Amino acid sequence: MDLYTRKIVGWYIDTRMTKELVIKALQRALNSEKPTERVIHHSDRGSQYASNDYQQLLQEHHFQVSMSRCGNCYDNACMESFHSLIKKECIYPNRFRTRKEAKQTIFEYIECFYNRKRSHSALGYVSPCEFEAAYYANQRKVAA
Repeated sequence: MDLYTRKIVGWYIDTRMTKELVIKALQRALNSEKPTERVIHHSDRGSQYASNDYQQLLQEHHFQVSMSRCGNCYDNACMESFHSLIKKECIYPNRFRTRKEAKQTIFEYIECFYNRKRSHSALGYVSPCEFEAAYYANQRKVAA
């Protein structure tokens, strides 16, 4: 999640929470966003995020690493809020017959609804993509 826009920029679904899963999610984020400046990467202290392979990938892309303090759930509140929303709005209301169906529904929720249509009070009741577009439009005006 980009904390400024609340946009989900990298995600991946698999059968288990492994370091490979979070590496694939980070690679998706890097491919979609292509950061040109230094980025702060915040996560909890899960073994997947602390793994040597994941930490090496962060270093290769010059991320500033930030990890939650032990026992402090507020450090990762935005992602915890997203997890709560996707469960309430997408996962729990549906009964998936196959993993493929679940993946497709989750893809549609994140990419078509959450990022593009779902309004956020923290963003002035616009979607993450609308907020991001307004930011870049304002940057072009300032530069002109």
